[in-house]
Amino acid sequence: MPRIVSLIASATEIVCALGFEDQLVGRSHECDFPESVKRLPVCTELKFNVEGTSYQLDQRVKAILQEGLSVYRVHADTLRALRPNVIVTQSHCEVCAVSLRDVEEAVCSWLEGQPRIVSLAPDGLADVWQGVRQVAAALDVPGRADALIESLRGRMQQIKERAATLAARPTVACIEWIEPLMASGNWMPELVRMAGGINLFGEAGRHAPWLAWDDLVTKGPDVILVLPCGFDLVRTRQEMPFLTRRPGWGELGAVREGQVYLLDGNQFFNRPGPRLVESLEVLAEILHRSAFHFGHEGNGWQRL
Repeated sequence: MPRIVSLIASATEIVCALGFEDQLVGRSHECDFPESVKRLPVCTELKFNVEGTSYQLDQRVKAILQEGLSVYRVHADTLRALRPNVIVTQSHCEVCAVSLRDVEEAVCSWLEGQPRIVSLAPDGLADVWQGVRQVAAALDVPGRADALIESLRGRMQQIKERAATLAARPTVACIEWIEPLMASGNWMPELVRMAGGINLFGEAGRHAPWLAWDDLVTKGPDVILVLPCGFDLVRTRQEMPFLTRRPGWGELGAVREGQVYLLDGNQFFNRPGPRLVESLEVLAEILHRSAFHFGHEGNGWQRL
């Protein structure tokens, strides 16, 4: 019987989607979906205060990383007490979640019965599906991965095919961090294209790039989507003055036409797991409101 600890929110969602929620014995401090996983012991914590502006958070993270340290702390004693035989973590981003290095350091003192460590590296959509296969393989249910992936990709394909029949293809700027300004990368350019948009910044399969304000103004996107990593809708709205007070904001076409949207980057877009399907639904609703109605307005997205 597997005893699973998931140290990344998207992996927790994958484990549950594969039917192993009852075998989860521990989680990270960020794992909060499905709601029932909140009952589990927490095995990690951040090393810095999450209060403050996006600029202040960026400075705190950079200060820690410049010292060659991790921004997360793994509670090795908690892990040992839980006796997991499978631990799921990631090697995608030192800032997004607990890394493989953190986990290896936490379990290096175990003399026997070392758990199997599954490290996910989702740079693009294909990597997300590969991560599902990795988790399923560690749990000895590869067939469940195939079925889950087929279901998720099928739902996405339906949206892609319908969006492809629509004449309008708005240009889109996805903003993953507000101050300093960053565009979305990784799977986001793929999702924008599938939803019937033209992504202007960031490349599929590559990490989020810095975004110069002048470049945003010059390209003048039809739609601006603001989805900071780790921020919900309330926190994102609080941060918007960093954008709205910039010179030229009011002259942007997307602003004049009321095409600026706030998205829940914490629950949806920055979790590379099953809910990327709902993320695609959100994009389709925003970009083509006359064609798609999934009911995510107010929960997954709001107009500025």
